[in-house]
Amino acid sequence: MARYRFKAATTAGEVVEGELEGADRGSVVERLRRQGHLPIRVEPLAGGAADRAGLRPVARRSERLPPREVALLTRELATLLKAGLPLDRALALLHEMADGTAMRNFAERLLQAVRGGASLTQALELERSRLPAIYVGMVNAGETGGALDTVLSRLADALERAQALKEAVRSALTYPVLVLIVAVGSLLVLLTVVLPEFKPLFESSGAPLPASTAILIALGEAIGRYWWAIAAGTALLGFAVVAHDRTPEGRMRRDRLLLRLPLVGNAVQQTEVSRFCRTLGTLIGNGVPILDALKIASDAISNHAVAHGLRPLGHQLRRGERMAPHLARSHVFPRLAVQLVQVGEESGELPSMLLRVSDLYDEEVKRTVQRLMTLLVPAITIGLGLLVAGIVASMLTAILSAYDLAL
Repeated sequence: MARYRFKAATTAGEVVEGELEGADRGSVVERLRRQGHLPIRVEPLAGGAADRAGLRPVARRSERLPPREVALLTRELATLLKAGLPLDRALALLHEMADGTAMRNFAERLLQAVRGGASLTQALELERSRLPAIYVGMVNAGETGGALDTVLSRLADALERAQALKEAVRSALTYPVLVLIVAVGSLLVLLTVVLPEFKPLFESSGAPLPASTAILIALGEAIGRYWWAIAAGTALLGFAVVAHDRTPEGRMRRDRLLLRLPLVGNAVQQTEVSRFCRTLGTLIGNGVPILDALKIASDAISNHAVAHGLRPLGHQLRRGERMAPHLARSHVFPRLAVQLVQVGEESGELPSMLLRVSDLYDEEVKRTVQRLMTLLVPAITIGLGLLVAGIVASMLTAILSAYDLAL
């Protein structure tokens, strides 16, 4: 028997904490439910099965688990379990097949914990911070319900879809970023290399320089002479922005600003709605209690403004209210998503409807990002063209002035 620290909500809405003994985490959760409590968190204490198995939290940044590799390992583990292999044998095979050091060490720690008497959920508890928010909850539901292979397959589906969406957005952003880098580089070359070559010509002519030309030449000289100060100032500004964003108030201001930006705000909102619905629908559909699933789904949201709007939802559900009215009042969910959630609640098909909402907004995010990139690339190109044209026009004006004076 292992000891577990728990945090649970009573029927009166109070939060209680304490310790219980149990064969595994699922038995402790079930015991709390029989007592009329709603489990919020159940974690093994030091000396539990996972600790006896030699599993220790390893948070080295060099061994962060790549999301793509986590999804692949989950898919392979589900396949091996469906083929009838015991869990320890399946983990041993995954350890042998793993390519990267991080995934090989990860599989080895899980294998050691399971062979030491821990369940897969207990083995994953100390890896929770390195895994997607949905991971441990779904594995726990699969082990409790005796359908670990099926749940792992669904978990792999969810992880693969999330990774596919992330890669689609990243691929769409690659070309505009390259165009922007080339544009900035071209302007720097014009200001620091090309313009200084004309300065002796203007000085020898004795003609007064137009104000625009004088400003451009002074700017180019300043960049060439004080580039180190500009770089240091830019780095300090970046550090200041990062430090500001690490504070709760700073993150909230940044995320609210993102939601207000044209097109970008729509893409951010749709991404968060898709992530929330997919996480919640997958968890509920695999037997996780709705309040526990709601907490995990809320933790999966990266935009703090959206998460703040969904925070009171758990309290509303504890009072027996439905989800859709609060989603409408929060102004976080689009109207279509709220209506689909309402239909799912009324028909008793909430998990499948949430997954349908997620699929819908996954496609909408791709279209929004595509529209954004369609506008962004020409905007960068036109902006660069206007700046270059302005510089060339300014230089031609100065050259013609010098030529007229010479005549």
